[in-house]
Amino acid sequence: MKIKSYFFFGLFFITSIIFAQEKEISGTIIDEQGMPLPGVSIIIENTQTGTETDFDGNYSIKAKPENVLIFSFLGLKTVKQTVGKKTTINVSMISDNQLEEVVIVGFGKQSKRTVTDNIASLTSKDLNNIPISNLQGALTGKAAGVQIQQINGKVEGGVKMRIRGVSTISSSQEPLYVIDGMPLINDDESVSDAPMNPLISLNPNDIESIQILKDASSAAIYGARGTNGVVLITTKQGKSGKTKISVNSSYGWSEATNTVKFLNAEQYIELFTEASANSYGADDLWLTEPGGYFDDMANGLDWRTGEVDTDWTDYALVNGSVQDHSFSISGGDEKTVFYVSGAYNNTEGIVRGNSLERYSYRGNLDHKVSDKFRIGLNSSLSKTQISRIGTDNSFSTPLQAIAQSPLNPAYLDDGVTPNNESTIYYNFLMQEYNGSWDVNITRAIMNTFAQYDFTPDLSFRTEIGYDSNNQLDEYFAGSLTESASTNGYADATSIQSDKYNINNYFTYQKSFNTSNLEVVAGMSFEESSRKRQYVAGTGFPSDELQTVESASEITAGSSSRTKYNFLSYFSRATFSLYDKYLLKGSIRYDGSSRFGADNRYGIFPAASVGWILSEEDFLKNSNTVSSLKLRGSYGITGNAGIGNFASLGLYSGNAYNKTSSLSPSQLANSDLKWERTTQVDVGIDFGFLNNKITGEVDYYVKTTNDLLLNEPVPGTSGWSSITRNVGSMQNSGFEFVLNTTNVTTSNFTWNSSLNLSTLKNEVTKLPNGDIVAERNLVREGETISSFYLVEYAGVDPDNGDALFYTNTTNADGTLDKTKTNVYSDAERIVTGNPYPTLMAGFTNNLSYRNFDFSFTFQGEWGASIYNEGGKFQSGNARYEDNQTVDQMNRWQNPGDITDVPQARMYSTNGQQASTRYLEKSDFIRLRNLSLGYTIPRNVTQKFSVDRLRIYFTGVNLLTFTDYTGYDPESTYDNYGNSSIQKGIAFYSAPPAKTFTLGLNIDL
Repeated sequence: MKIKSYFFFGLFFITSIIFAQEKEISGTIIDEQGMPLPGVSIIIENTQTGTETDFDGNYSIKAKPENVLIFSFLGLKTVKQTVGKKTTINVSMISDNQLEEVVIVGFGKQSKRTVTDNIASLTSKDLNNIPISNLQGALTGKAAGVQIQQINGKVEGGVKMRIRGVSTISSSQEPLYVIDGMPLINDDESVSDAPMNPLISLNPNDIESIQILKDASSAAIYGARGTNGVVLITTKQGKSGKTKISVNSSYGWSEATNTVKFLNAEQYIELFTEASANSYGADDLWLTEPGGYFDDMANGLDWRTGEVDTDWTDYALVNGSVQDHSFSISGGDEKTVFYVSGAYNNTEGIVRGNSLERYSYRGNLDHKVSDKFRIGLNSSLSKTQISRIGTDNSFSTPLQAIAQSPLNPAYLDDGVTPNNESTIYYNFLMQEYNGSWDVNITRAIMNTFAQYDFTPDLSFRTEIGYDSNNQLDEYFAGSLTESASTNGYADATSIQSDKYNINNYFTYQKSFNTSNLEVVAGMSFEESSRKRQYVAGTGFPSDELQTVESASEITAGSSSRTKYNFLSYFSRATFSLYDKYLLKGSIRYDGSSRFGADNRYGIFPAASVGWILSEEDFLKNSNTVSSLKLRGSYGITGNAGIGNFASLGLYSGNAYNKTSSLSPSQLANSDLKWERTTQVDVGIDFGFLNNKITGEVDYYVKTTNDLLLNEPVPGTSGWSSITRNVGSMQNSGFEFVLNTTNVTTSNFTWNSSLNLSTLKNEVTKLPNGDIVAERNLVREGETISSFYLVEYAGVDPDNGDALFYTNTTNADGTLDKTKTNVYSDAERIVTGNPYPTLMAGFTNNLSYRNFDFSFTFQGEWGASIYNEGGKFQSGNARYEDNQTVDQMNRWQNPGDITDVPQARMYSTNGQQASTRYLEKSDFIRLRNLSLGYTIPRNVTQKFSVDRLRIYFTGVNLLTFTDYTGYDPESTYDNYGNSSIQKGIAFYSAPPAKTFTLGLNIDL
């Protein structure tokens, strides 16, 4: 017995010694999708000993059997594992919704949990699966209260981004874009009335996150330019660890989201023969007789036997394509991290002759010189080449080809030369084959910083940024185009825009026993300059020589230069007590060279408060309420988006009888001052069931005073307008965001995000009365740019006359709805507006094993569009233009009930401006969809590939709408962003529906 006791005691003693000794523990850490996690921290509990996983998720550490390993990674739940007898410990880490998310704010960062502002935050996951050429389009439907609309389907087309509505009339309506701390040039430099997207040269694949500052508390730190909201863009940075190489390559094809049906040759002949008979009598055969007008249109082809039947839409709208190829290299060590990328995009538009090609480079570097000193450089360079086409209001643009008759052949008998001999209007194909319009944009953006930490609590940061945007437009129209009379025409326009920005600020952070304090204070200086040169010439010896240098006569030339600057001082303080009572205040003192000397500076203060109720004792241990925060904010922002010298009286140099002279060109207004917007926001952030359900509810009121307006003045004064501070406007609305984790299992996850927002806009003060601009109206008590039209009343069933409501005012204040066929007897009324009153976005992300699937629906309701081209396209044969097929449902006999008047050629019958051509533009759109498959890692590792994903994406795949035009978002591109005229369509191209196949490769 003693021998046995000694034996077991000895065995136990030896085993204890063995287990007490350190041993090598290794393993692999993966995420919920089975992907390796680099950079996971592994620490032995209650010690300073630790390590990190490498790029492949592998680690190795020495530990004793009784040790506990702690695995932690930002955004994932911490895991603890006791070593025991194991030598291999593999861990799968899952997301932790309770961890604090960090958001970028002006001049700093802040925990989302303690943010008291309204900020919409998007990450690269929300953006990078959408194959589009502009970054704004990737945001569509993703943020409550944010409307993003590309004006039309041209690849370079201008983009409208409206954050909580329109807060100005004549001033800039675009938000301020800031990339890595550098305010971007966002001026449209189009040499025509059709705008271009100023940010088209940026590569969306380089973006790490976007924060949209919506309320005044978040935007007021940018003071004078915060009225329209601020978009903070953060580009991707490197991480310490193994160097990571990522490659993305995709190819896609595209087509128009919608086309409009026009008459074929047989229908055209029927309608116009009848229209001519109604106007001139059935015996007048000037259209159909041999040698008549139809014979002239057909240009020798036999229209009677159907030899010609041209579908001009097929020539105007074509199948497009898109290629997108990019790579990035990132990595670093504990001192230096880097990110380098290159990208190529080639987009052939759906509008014939329209294309874009872009090369881009980005290099980001962050170096830790010492424990107290950091420096960094963010830089990008891009080259963009665009083949442009004419504006919506030019017959050289393809979309106006639909005005041609189907009896017009597109080409002459040789099938090569465009027919311009018998077409009703100029044949746009002449410009495509004998002309060009090329735009080359070179853009360089750099922002360097240095940060010194005096103490753990106090740091100083200086940033120097530079944005250079150089654009060269070259236009040529050869001897066979509409410039044939001058034997060709060419012009060249060079525009150089430069912006310099300097930020210097201190940050002080201090934690006390029960409170936390952060104070930021600094200054900012910004200078922007612009130079423009223009030259034009005619008379070219050959169509192969297409630059102005070859012109026989220089017919025009000019040059100009301008500059403006801002000088600002700012401060912000945030304070929290007991980690649940939150307070924030900021102030900015802005000066701009654009305003009068007496009003050059403006003060823009803001404050916000928050209360984290879920930290109170009565909710702290709740199993239902995970987080609950009340917040409110108030602040004032400004708008300086006017001309550089709007306050000054200007003179222009010109020539009179070959003698130089000066002439006044602008009225002075020394009292011109800042447009100021006051905004109040109250909101609730909530989370339930361990934050499986989270969301936000907000209500805001934005009131803009001292509106900057190009106010018309009597023509007898010798001037057309003057810039003044006139009137007030208010926007208000609710915003609702709901994020849900619907399913989470080992193989399947499903997350959803819904956002809804309402918008009410009202002009609250307009001292000098109504401002009318063709179809639009600015009137006190109405939505800005409301439609102001005669009301269409249909067709008189007895005679086919178009009818209108008189809408004169009765004695009791009601409108007289008597019908009349005399247009001048009808009064115009406010009937709709161009802005949606309800917007929604619904995004779902699903994954099953190695498959991932996501989609976003977007919708807008309450807006209207007026089709200015309707009088030509749907005018019951008033003009010779081809007609939409609904015109076949015209009035023909007494008793017919229809809304299309009798066809009367060259005779007005309902083509006047009225609600006949006004439609609701409500829609729901499947904005984007993505389906991907990640090949199992045990397969790809054989080829030294960490990750290989194959995917399909689609953009604008489905649109549900009752709108009968090309597209409920496409509008006339000849009106500038600050114009009163809004919501007008005029031969406006629809957006592209795009299908893409691609590969993601990580090495």
